[in-house]
Amino acid sequence: MDGYRDLKVWQLGVEISIAVYRLTDGFPQREIYGLTSQMRRAAVSIASNIAEGHSRAQTKDFIRFLAMSRGSVSELETQLIIATKLGFVQKPDTDRILGMLDEESRMLASLQRSLRSKLRNLG
Repeated sequence: MDGYRDLKVWQLGVEISIAVYRLTDGFPQREIYGLTSQMRRAAVSIASNIAEGHSRAQTKDFIRFLAMSRGSVSELETQLIIATKLGFVQKPDTDRILGMLDEESRMLASLQRSLRSKLRNLG
């Protein structure tokens, strides 16, 4: 496997982070330490966990970090829905980012399955 920057799942994670940062720029100032901060941290952790896991020496570690990325995807989905219900986000923006998150989740699951299969074949 090449470097983590070559992984499409990591590249999409970075794009999600950028989209969330741009989206949350429009949130009320009172949310800077609340939902804005939480959403940004969840978004950044998606790609960050992929990078960190890929850099580990063990495939099992990488699988575990991919699971953490999937958790961050779910966390961000929840926060996005809350932000939408609070009126901070318009439905087209919500739908666009939810679509990105859905694709990211599927890619993460596929990579996890592939790595687990690789482990089973080695053992």
